[in-house]
Amino acid sequence: MLERTLTRFVRSLRSAGMQVSSAEAIDAARALALVGYADREAMKASLRIVMSKSEEDDAVFGDLFDTFFSAVQADRQAQAQQQAREAEAGQQEGAEQAQPSSGSPSEGERAGSPSSGGPSDADAFMTLAQSGDATAISVAMARAATAAGADDIRFASQTAFFVRKMLEQLGVQQVEAQLQAALAERGADARRRAQAIIEARAAMQKHARSHVEQRFEMFGRSATESFLDEVVTQREIGELSHRDMERMKVLIARMAKRLAVRHSRPRRVRNRGAIDVRRTLRANAGIGGVPFDLVWKTKKKDRPKIVAICDVSGSVAQYVKFLLLFLHALNEKVTDLEAFAFSARLYDVGRTLERMDFEQAMDRIVRDAGGGSTDYGQALMDLQSQSWDVIDRRTTVIVLGDGRSNDSDPRLDIFSELADRCRRLVWLCPEPPRRWGTGDSCMLQYEPFCSQLSYCATASDLERAVDEVLSAYD
Repeated sequence: MLERTLTRFVRSLRSAGMQVSSAEAIDAARALALVGYADREAMKASLRIVMSKSEEDDAVFGDLFDTFFSAVQADRQAQAQQQAREAEAGQQEGAEQAQPSSGSPSEGERAGSPSSGGPSDADAFMTLAQSGDATAISVAMARAATAAGADDIRFASQTAFFVRKMLEQLGVQQVEAQLQAALAERGADARRRAQAIIEARAAMQKHARSHVEQRFEMFGRSATESFLDEVVTQREIGELSHRDMERMKVLIARMAKRLAVRHSRPRRVRNRGAIDVRRTLRANAGIGGVPFDLVWKTKKKDRPKIVAICDVSGSVAQYVKFLLLFLHALNEKVTDLEAFAFSARLYDVGRTLERMDFEQAMDRIVRDAGGGSTDYGQALMDLQSQSWDVIDRRTTVIVLGDGRSNDSDPRLDIFSELADRCRRLVWLCPEPPRRWGTGDSCMLQYEPFCSQLSYCATASDLERAVDEVLSAYD
């Protein structure tokens, strides 16, 4: 019983996105064998130590632990009370059977005799529904939920399905057959009987729904949220609704944190590669220059330095918003960040983003830099004349735009010089490759000078592109 409870809890954690390995599940079982189930706080602390590995895990674990074990405790108390009642009833029945028989069987004996076959599922259903016994109903619902597989619920839309399966476990089909028969009859008795059946079914349906909703909170809600997150990250940014935008802000922060952790992990030092002869001799000068301690040549890692040049014209402004949000969420990893925006003239927007709330800053940037006819050549000239010195051999330049310059001069000469001046030149284009070079698109002209040119339409594309940029510094 206890092992099954722990297994269900591990399932709920995995459904919520926590990575709980088989080894950790075994460690959790061993921890519970030591602390037991009686002390709720000790159990919670022990399982948290074994299973939780981050602040996000802590939040998920805390919420699910309270929800899950509160429900488990309520079910156990209901079952214990039910068992106590059944034991008491059994003792009373034994005492009655020990008394001398009067000769004719009682009504209860006739109802329980083998010839009568006992009460039907419909009778048991009606008796339970009309009893008002919360303990008995809770126990019956827990058993029906297990039999119906309610732990497998993943979406709120499945609630009605599992409620029906639970009611079928309790015998609702026979009850509904009796209801059909009563509705087919005439007379006051038939109407009263039909009304009683309708009320009993509604009451049991309400209890079943409550139980399924509880299972959904434990096993389904997190899975639903994960599914919705995946859908949003795969949807084109230009097609996001207002509700999607609010979810996306949270996801962008989560993605950025994941990338920061990934690219902040220290690499293991390995004794391989070329020996640094000069440093080895110096290190061993005290022992006559005998190379006892070897010093290996190491490669200095540059800290990421990023310059973002963003087209904020109407067609791509939404994409720019999420790229800048992504980069600023990486402030612990990318401390050297310059941001520029343009449609025609280029504006340094780094200070605006630092001083203002992000939403207000983006409104200001789009208002100031988003007017006018898009001109990539003019933006490149402004960059060269005003901020050329911020770009050096450590810099990765990220250009975000569709490359549509309204048939103006693309200034490939400046773009070529920019490519030679920086470490890498990455272009993220929200238009699909089939449209590159069509109409006023200059993408195919800029492509030869880019270290990387990618179609970037979703949040997942942004994450992948930024991951590749940071990987170049690892």
